[in-house]
Amino acid sequence: QVQLVESGGDLVQAGGSLRLSCAASGTIFSISTMGWYRQAPGKQRGLVATITRGGNTNYADSVKGRFTISRDNAKNLVYLQMNSLRPEDTAVYYCKVAVMARHYWGQGTQVTVAS
Repeated sequence: QVQLVESGGDLVQAGGSLRLSCAASGTIFSISTMGWYRQAPGKQRGLVATITRGGNTNYADSVKGRFTISRDNAKNLVYLQMNSLRPEDTAVYYCKVAVMARHYWGQGTQVTVAS
């Protein structure tokens, strides 16, 4: 089993920044892709950004140029640096990792951007 714990969510003013962290623990041999997803009230959960073990990244169009995903393979950590935050970025942000062809989700962390 793999456990994920996200942190870093907060209330921030529009234009501000936050850094989310996700720590993976448990029976981990090798984490392949790590990613962040978000779900706003009344909307489906959607991709924010992903990063492969080799460092290849993919971003949703809505966050390109504002958000940066990174990871620490030695510590099984993934980060999401969020800059120039907008009210529409308000959502619960979830970490997701792929381990041995199985996917695991964190419990989510709330990000609220006030206008």
